[in-house]
Amino acid sequence: MPIPIPQGKQITVQRNLYPHNFCMPSMEITASHYDINYVITGDRKMITPVQSYSYHAGDVSIGEPYTYHRTIPESDAPYERYLIKFTPKFIEPFIELIGKNIFNDLYEQKLFHFSSQMQIKIKQMFCEMLEEYNKNVPYKEIILQGMLYRLLTTIYENKLNVNITRYKSPLTEPILKAIYYMENNYDKNITLEDMAKNAHFSTSYFSRLFSSQLGISFTEYLGNVRINHVKRLLLQTNKSIMEIALETGYCHGDYLSSQFKNKTGMTPSDFRRNPQNLKQT
Repeated sequence: MPIPIPQGKQITVQRNLYPHNFCMPSMEITASHYDINYVITGDRKMITPVQSYSYHAGDVSIGEPYTYHRTIPESDAPYERYLIKFTPKFIEPFIELIGKNIFNDLYEQKLFHFSSQMQIKIKQMFCEMLEEYNKNVPYKEIILQGMLYRLLTTIYENKLNVNITRYKSPLTEPILKAIYYMENNYDKNITLEDMAKNAHFSTSYFSRLFSSQLGISFTEYLGNVRINHVKRLLLQTNKSIMEIALETGYCHGDYLSSQFKNKTGMTPSDFRRNPQNLKQT
Protein backbone atom coordinates (compact mmCIF):
# COMPACT_ATOMS: atom_id res chain seq x y z
CA MET A 1 0.00 0.00 0.00
CA PRO A 2 1.30 3.52 -0.76
CA ILE A 3 2.94 5.22 2.22
CA PRO A 4 0.47 7.51 4.02
CA ILE A 5 1.24 10.98 5.32
CA PRO A 6 2.94 10.75 8.75
CA GLN A 7 0.65 11.21 11.71
CA GLY A 8 0.37 14.85 12.77
CA LYS A 9 1.39 16.13 9.31
CA GLN A 10 -0.85 17.71 6.68
CA ILE A 11 1.54 17.64 3.72
CA THR A 12 4.72 15.94 2.49
CA VAL A 13 6.96 16.88 -0.44
CA GLN A 14 9.46 14.42 -1.93
CA ARG A 15 11.76 13.90 -4.88
CA ASN A 16 12.02 10.22 -5.86
CA LEU A 17 14.23 8.37 -8.34
CA TYR A 18 13.35 4.86 -9.53
CA PRO A 19 15.01 2.55 -12.08
CA HIS A 20 13.40 2.48 -15.52
CA ASN A 21 11.87 -0.97 -14.92
CA PHE A 22 10.20 -0.05 -11.62
CA CYS A 23 6.72 -1.61 -11.45
CA MET A 24 4.06 -1.62 -8.79
CA PRO A 25 3.77 -5.34 -7.85
CA SER A 26 -0.03 -5.26 -7.79
CA MET A 27 -3.04 -2.98 -7.93
CA GLU A 28 -3.06 -0.74 -4.85
CA ILE A 29 -5.39 1.74 -3.19
CA THR A 30 -3.99 5.14 -2.26
CA ALA A 31 -4.32 6.23 1.36
CA SER A 32 -6.59 9.03 2.55
CA HIS A 33 -4.68 11.81 0.78
CA TYR A 34 -4.48 13.69 -2.49
CA ASP A 35 -1.26 13.68 -4.47
CA ILE A 36 0.36 15.66 -7.28
CA ASN A 37 3.28 14.33 -9.36
CA TYR A 38 5.62 16.24 -11.63
CA VAL A 39 7.62 13.94 -13.93
CA ILE A 40 11.27 15.02 -14.23
CA THR A 41 12.37 12.08 -16.39
CA GLY A 42 10.78 8.85 -17.54
CA ASP A 43 7.66 7.53 -19.22
CA ARG A 44 4.91 5.79 -17.27
CA LYS A 45 1.45 4.38 -17.77
CA MET A 46 -1.31 4.59 -15.17
CA ILE A 47 -3.99 1.90 -15.15
CA THR A 48 -7.18 2.18 -13.07
CA PRO A 49 -10.52 0.35 -13.32
CA VAL A 50 -12.10 3.31 -15.16
CA GLN A 51 -9.32 4.81 -17.29
CA SER A 52 -5.68 4.65 -18.37
CA TYR A 53 -3.18 7.24 -19.53
CA SER A 54 0.53 7.74 -20.24
CA TYR A 55 2.59 10.52 -18.72
CA HIS A 56 6.06 11.78 -19.53
CA ALA A 57 8.71 14.32 -18.55
CA GLY A 58 7.09 17.72 -17.99
CA ASP A 59 3.65 16.29 -17.23
CA VAL A 60 1.67 16.61 -14.00
CA SER A 61 -0.61 13.85 -12.75
CA ILE A 62 -3.06 14.13 -9.89
CA GLY A 63 -4.55 11.44 -7.66
CA GLU A 64 -7.51 11.34 -5.29
CA PRO A 65 -7.89 9.46 -2.00
CA TYR A 66 -8.68 5.74 -2.23
CA THR A 67 -7.91 5.36 -5.95
CA TYR A 68 -7.35 1.77 -7.11
CA HIS A 69 -4.41 1.89 -9.51
CA ARG A 70 -1.18 0.45 -10.89
CA THR A 71 1.68 2.01 -12.84
CA ILE A 72 4.16 0.50 -15.28
CA PRO A 73 7.18 1.77 -17.29
CA GLU A 74 6.86 2.75 -20.94
CA SER A 75 10.51 3.38 -21.81
CA ASP A 76 14.08 2.67 -20.71
CA ALA A 77 14.48 6.11 -19.10
CA PRO A 78 14.82 6.21 -15.27
CA TYR A 79 11.70 7.50 -13.54
CA GLU A 80 12.28 10.63 -11.45
CA ARG A 81 9.54 12.79 -10.03
CA TYR A 82 8.44 15.34 -7.47
CA LEU A 83 5.59 14.08 -5.31
CA ILE A 84 3.33 16.18 -3.07
CA LYS A 85 0.82 14.51 -0.75
CA PHE A 86 -1.71 16.45 1.31
CA THR A 87 -4.78 15.74 3.40
CA PRO A 88 -8.38 16.72 2.47
CA LYS A 89 -8.41 19.07 5.48
CA PHE A 90 -5.31 20.87 4.18
CA ILE A 91 -7.07 21.79 0.93
CA GLU A 92 -10.47 22.77 2.37
CA PRO A 93 -9.84 26.57 2.38
CA PHE A 94 -8.79 26.41 -1.28
CA ILE A 95 -11.97 24.53 -2.24
CA GLU A 96 -14.10 27.08 -0.40
CA LEU A 97 -12.29 29.87 -2.24
CA ILE A 98 -12.48 28.56 -5.83
CA GLY A 99 -15.59 26.40 -5.53
CA LYS A 100 -16.02 22.64 -5.40
CA ASN A 101 -16.93 22.38 -9.11
CA ILE A 102 -13.58 23.80 -10.24
CA PHE A 103 -11.65 21.60 -7.81
CA ASN A 104 -13.53 18.49 -8.93
CA ASP A 105 -12.92 19.40 -12.57
CA LEU A 106 -9.20 19.65 -11.82
CA TYR A 107 -9.05 16.24 -10.18
CA GLU A 108 -11.29 14.50 -12.68
CA GLN A 109 -8.88 15.31 -15.52
CA LYS A 110 -6.02 13.47 -13.75
CA LEU A 111 -3.30 14.33 -16.29
CA PHE A 112 -1.97 17.67 -17.54
CA HIS A 113 0.33 18.71 -20.38
CA PHE A 114 1.93 22.16 -20.62
CA SER A 115 3.93 24.29 -23.01
CA SER A 116 7.72 23.99 -22.75
CA GLN A 117 7.96 27.37 -21.05
CA MET A 118 5.24 26.49 -18.53
CA GLN A 119 6.92 23.14 -17.75
CA ILE A 120 9.99 25.04 -16.53
CA LYS A 121 7.85 27.30 -14.35
CA ILE A 122 5.88 24.45 -12.79
CA LYS A 123 9.00 22.38 -12.16
CA GLN A 124 10.49 25.36 -10.32
CA MET A 125 7.37 25.61 -8.16
CA PHE A 126 7.74 21.96 -7.13
CA CYS A 127 11.44 22.53 -6.41
CA GLU A 128 10.68 25.55 -4.22
CA MET A 129 8.06 23.59 -2.28
CA LEU A 130 10.59 20.82 -1.61
CA GLU A 131 13.12 23.39 -0.36
CA GLU A 132 10.50 24.89 1.95
CA TYR A 133 9.42 21.47 3.19
CA ASN A 134 13.00 20.58 4.17
CA LYS A 135 13.36 23.68 6.36
CA ASN A 136 13.20 23.07 10.08
CA VAL A 137 10.72 25.81 10.98
CA PRO A 138 7.43 25.42 12.90
CA TYR A 139 5.30 27.45 10.45
CA LYS A 140 6.36 25.79 7.20
CA GLU A 141 2.98 24.11 6.63
CA ILE A 142 1.31 27.53 6.51
CA ILE A 143 3.77 28.65 3.83
CA LEU A 144 3.39 25.36 1.94
CA GLN A 145 -0.38 25.75 1.98
CA GLY A 146 -0.14 29.03 0.10
CA MET A 147 2.43 27.57 -2.31
CA LEU A 148 0.15 24.60 -2.98
CA TYR A 149 -2.79 26.89 -3.77
CA ARG A 150 -0.60 28.81 -6.21
CA LEU A 151 0.56 25.56 -7.84
CA LEU A 152 -2.99 24.25 -8.30
CA THR A 153 -4.14 27.56 -9.74
CA THR A 154 -1.22 27.62 -12.17
CA ILE A 155 -1.99 24.07 -13.32
CA TYR A 156 -5.68 24.88 -13.82
CA GLU A 157 -5.05 28.08 -15.77
CA ASN A 158 -2.30 26.71 -18.06
CA LYS A 159 -3.25 23.09 -18.74
CA LEU A 160 -3.42 21.83 -22.33
CA ASN A 161 -5.82 19.29 -23.78
CA VAL A 162 -4.85 15.68 -23.16
CA ASN A 163 -6.19 12.30 -24.27
CA ILE A 164 -7.22 9.82 -21.58
CA THR A 165 -8.69 6.42 -22.38
CA ARG A 166 -11.90 6.01 -20.38
CA TYR A 167 -13.43 2.56 -20.36
CA LYS A 168 -17.05 1.81 -21.21
CA SER A 169 -17.56 0.32 -17.75
CA PRO A 170 -15.30 -0.22 -14.72
CA LEU A 171 -12.84 -3.03 -15.41
CA THR A 172 -12.93 -6.18 -13.32
CA GLU A 173 -9.82 -7.66 -11.70
CA PRO A 174 -9.18 -10.36 -14.38
CA ILE A 175 -9.26 -7.76 -17.17
CA LEU A 176 -7.03 -5.37 -15.22
CA LYS A 177 -4.50 -8.17 -14.75
CA ALA A 178 -4.67 -9.03 -18.45
CA ILE A 179 -4.04 -5.39 -19.44
CA TYR A 180 -1.16 -5.13 -17.02
CA TYR A 181 0.39 -8.30 -18.42
CA MET A 182 0.05 -7.10 -22.02
CA GLU A 183 1.55 -3.70 -21.23
CA ASN A 184 4.55 -5.35 -19.56
CA ASN A 185 5.06 -8.27 -21.96
CA TYR A 186 4.02 -6.95 -25.39
CA ASP A 187 7.30 -8.27 -26.85
CA LYS A 188 6.31 -11.88 -26.05
CA ASN A 189 3.96 -14.30 -27.78
CA ILE A 190 0.75 -13.47 -25.92
CA THR A 191 -2.32 -15.55 -26.78
CA LEU A 192 -5.95 -15.19 -25.85
CA GLU A 193 -5.98 -18.84 -24.79
CA ASP A 194 -3.14 -18.38 -22.30
CA MET A 195 -4.68 -15.22 -20.81
CA ALA A 196 -8.04 -16.95 -20.42
CA LYS A 197 -6.35 -19.91 -18.72
CA ASN A 198 -4.54 -17.60 -16.28
CA ALA A 199 -7.87 -15.98 -15.41
CA HIS A 200 -9.48 -19.45 -14.94
CA PHE A 201 -12.05 -18.75 -17.68
CA SER A 202 -12.87 -20.44 -20.93
CA THR A 203 -11.38 -18.76 -24.00
CA SER A 204 -14.80 -17.76 -25.38
CA TYR A 205 -16.01 -16.29 -22.07
CA PHE A 206 -12.79 -14.35 -21.50
CA SER A 207 -12.93 -12.99 -25.05
CA ARG A 208 -16.51 -11.75 -24.56
CA LEU A 209 -15.66 -10.29 -21.15
CA PHE A 210 -12.67 -8.42 -22.54
CA SER A 211 -14.60 -6.99 -25.48
CA SER A 212 -17.61 -5.99 -23.37
CA GLN A 213 -15.49 -4.04 -20.88
CA LEU A 214 -13.01 -2.40 -23.29
CA GLY A 215 -15.12 -2.05 -26.42
CA ILE A 216 -12.51 -3.76 -28.63
CA SER A 217 -11.25 -7.31 -29.02
CA PHE A 218 -8.29 -8.79 -27.18
CA THR A 219 -6.28 -9.01 -30.42
CA GLU A 220 -7.01 -5.38 -31.36
CA TYR A 221 -6.06 -4.12 -27.91
CA LEU A 222 -2.78 -6.03 -27.96
CA GLY A 223 -2.07 -4.64 -31.42
CA ASN A 224 -2.66 -1.10 -30.20
CA VAL A 225 -0.27 -1.63 -27.28
CA ARG A 226 2.46 -2.87 -29.60
CA ILE A 227 1.95 -0.09 -32.16
CA ASN A 228 2.19 2.56 -29.41
CA HIS A 229 5.57 1.16 -28.39
CA VAL A 230 6.66 1.01 -32.02
CA LYS A 231 5.85 4.73 -32.35
CA ARG A 232 7.93 5.51 -29.27
CA LEU A 233 10.93 3.56 -30.54
CA LEU A 234 10.67 5.11 -34.00
CA LEU A 235 10.78 8.62 -32.57
CA GLN A 236 13.11 8.17 -29.60
CA THR A 237 15.75 5.79 -31.03
CA ASN A 238 17.70 5.16 -34.23
CA LYS A 239 16.93 1.45 -34.21
CA SER A 240 16.11 -0.27 -37.51
CA ILE A 241 12.60 -1.46 -38.35
CA MET A 242 13.77 -5.06 -37.87
CA GLU A 243 15.21 -4.29 -34.43
CA ILE A 244 11.99 -2.56 -33.40
CA ALA A 245 9.94 -5.47 -34.72
CA LEU A 246 11.85 -7.93 -32.52
CA GLU A 247 11.48 -5.66 -29.48
CA THR A 248 7.72 -5.26 -29.85
CA GLY A 249 6.53 -8.78 -30.55
CA TYR A 250 6.51 -8.78 -34.36
CA CYS A 251 8.26 -11.62 -36.11
CA HIS A 252 9.69 -9.57 -38.97
CA GLY A 253 10.14 -5.98 -40.11
CA ASP A 254 7.86 -6.47 -43.13
CA TYR A 255 5.04 -7.73 -40.91
CA LEU A 256 5.51 -4.80 -38.55
CA SER A 257 5.40 -2.38 -41.51
CA SER A 258 2.14 -3.84 -42.82
CA GLN A 259 0.49 -3.78 -39.38
CA PHE A 260 1.74 -0.25 -38.73
CA LYS A 261 0.33 1.02 -42.02
CA ASN A 262 -3.01 -0.65 -41.32
CA LYS A 263 -3.20 1.10 -37.95
CA THR A 264 -1.81 4.54 -38.83
CA GLY A 265 -2.15 4.93 -42.59
CA MET A 266 1.59 5.46 -43.07
CA THR A 267 4.77 3.41 -43.13
CA PRO A 268 7.12 3.35 -40.10
CA SER A 269 9.72 5.30 -42.10
CA ASP A 270 7.22 8.02 -43.05
CA PHE A 271 6.09 8.25 -39.43
CA ARG A 272 9.68 8.61 -38.22
CA ARG A 273 10.42 11.41 -40.70
CA ASN A 274 7.44 13.55 -39.64
CA PRO A 275 8.42 15.73 -36.62
CA GLN A 276 4.75 16.46 -35.86
CA ASN A 277 4.36 12.88 -34.67
CA LEU A 278 6.65 13.51 -31.71
CA LYS A 279 4.07 15.79 -30.12
CA GLN A 280 1.27 13.32 -30.90
CA THR A 281 3.10 10.40 -29.33
